[in-house]
Amino acid sequence: MTPTRLFEKVPSEFWNGWDPAVHTVVMVLVGYFALTVMIRISGPRTMAQMTPLDFVIAVTIGSTFGGAVISANVPVVQAVLALAMLILIQWLLAWVRRRSPWLRRIVDAPPVLVYYQGEFQPRAMRRHQLVEDDIHTAARKAGGGSLAGISAVILQQDGALGVIHEERLDDASSINPFVQRLD
Repeated sequence: MTPTRLFEKVPSEFWNGWDPAVHTVVMVLVGYFALTVMIRISGPRTMAQMTPLDFVIAVTIGSTFGGAVISANVPVVQAVLALAMLILIQWLLAWVRRRSPWLRRIVDAPPVLVYYQGEFQPRAMRRHQLVEDDIHTAARKAGGGSLAGISAVILQQDGALGVIHEERLDDASSINPFVQRLD
């Protein structure tokens, strides 16, 4: 029995022929290789801890790749071009962002001080949907058993909570710009 006759009676929800199957295999292989090369060329910024802008680009790239893999109507060249354009957009935005304080203010969320010198910052915590347990969790992840000895906890641009211990505070130049924003 030939492979074509073997799948002849299978409903189309399960088998749609060899052409879509071959297209999927080719798209996965070529797309994966092309995406890997493009991300490697674009540099580590593409895969760094993500800012909201980076997250949007990453989701869009994943969605584009996934759609191209499962759609038999998308040629390989079109999928690779779409992926290249998205990575180029991400790279261009990062390039312009580096040179433009105006764009940085629009696309970057500034770091937010949520705990400072023994005091929770309730307004900042409320605004960013954080609770005291989140601050305690950050302290434990930083190797602390309590908040004693911690000068500050900052909600970073990538959504992580950064912990600064008192002995590492130094001149506080990384915190001072945010102290005046307290309640």
